[in-house]
Amino acid sequence: MKILIVTATRGNNLSLGEKIGTLLDSEHEIICLEDYPLPLFVPGGEKADNSFISELIEKFENSDGFIFCAPEYNAGIPPILTNAITWITVSTKNWRDAFNDKKALIATHSGGSAYSFLYSFQSQLEYMGCTVHQRKISLHRNAEFNPESVERILTSFKKLF
Repeated sequence: MKILIVTATRGNNLSLGEKIGTLLDSEHEIICLEDYPLPLFVPGGEKADNSFISELIEKFENSDGFIFCAPEYNAGIPPILTNAITWITVSTKNWRDAFNDKKALIATHSGGSAYSFLYSFQSQLEYMGCTVHQRKISLHRNAEFNPESVERILTSFKKLF
């Protein structure tokens, strides 16, 4: 089992991904989408040279599952995450190739509870073919990182494989 921990941003969500990684007793890799300077996707743009996306696609396709760490932006999915997923889906032979039959866990470090992000992103991942773990990891001003709780969530997540 190889897990790709994808952080949308540096700072709090990268730190969250790293903390989760220390508790994950499976092969894993952590990437931050800020390290992939993807241009804004525009319709028709996928016909241009998109060799810049191949490394990211390879990481997604070669993983058995994902842990996404991202903040809620304006009650939704952060643009950097939406943009990366769009580039991945339009740059593969079948748009679901990088996600279909994969397992996913969603985590967030946001200003508030991030319910809108957590459930809209779950819906998007399921539409792309992922099995999304029902439990989420959510840190905010009233909820700090709890290693015991995260370990229970990770143990349950690994049962999906």
